[in-house]
Amino acid sequence: MTEYRDSSGKRLDDYPQPSVAVDTAVLTVTREGLAVVLVRTGEGDTEWRLPGTFLREGETLRAAVLRSLRVKAEIEGLRPRQLHVFDAPHRDDRGWVLSVAHVDVVRADQLPASERRLLAGVDDLPDLKYDHREIVAFAVDALRAEYRDAPDPAGLLETPFTMRQLRLVHEAVVGERLLPDTFRRAMASQLCATGEVRVEGRGRPAELFQRA
Repeated sequence: MTEYRDSSGKRLDDYPQPSVAVDTAVLTVTREGLAVVLVRTGEGDTEWRLPGTFLREGETLRAAVLRSLRVKAEIEGLRPRQLHVFDAPHRDDRGWVLSVAHVDVVRADQLPASERRLLAGVDDLPDLKYDHREIVAFAVDALRAEYRDAPDPAGLLETPFTMRQLRLVHEAVVGERLLPDTFRRAMASQLCATGEVRVEGRGRPAELFQRA
């Protein structure tokens, strides 16, 4: 087989090759609002970061992400999707490292208790390693954009739900109060009434919905 050379006559290994890492923003909603999973990597480590790892030879990005979540954050069963490639030349003080960032959104009850993790509010993050604050901000902006257009697209609510429950989870995600009547009009066409009701507080029973 003829050895590959590009138009300038260089082989692939004539070019400097960066390391490739994966970092994952696992987002959830707590009583305080939208939060992200942070980890420390080992004993004596005092710096928080997103769960991540370097890509191993012969490994897919997805496999590396799932491995990092299992080993670093003790989380399994997620289905993260690719978010963005962070490629600033000096983003990592260990060398030239590209990060293929991923994101997933889960209910808080899907995150078993662990002393190795911190659920940090996205608007009140501690100091983070590398450019992980930027990765979190990118993931949050993407999620908030989705929640402005569709009813609970990440499935943070179990079906069926009341309109008030839906509005409250949207408020937690977008980080602002939403007018009830305006919110109902925006979401109504994307919901189906189940014909059932649920008692909430002292008011009249609330109608239950599911996503259309």
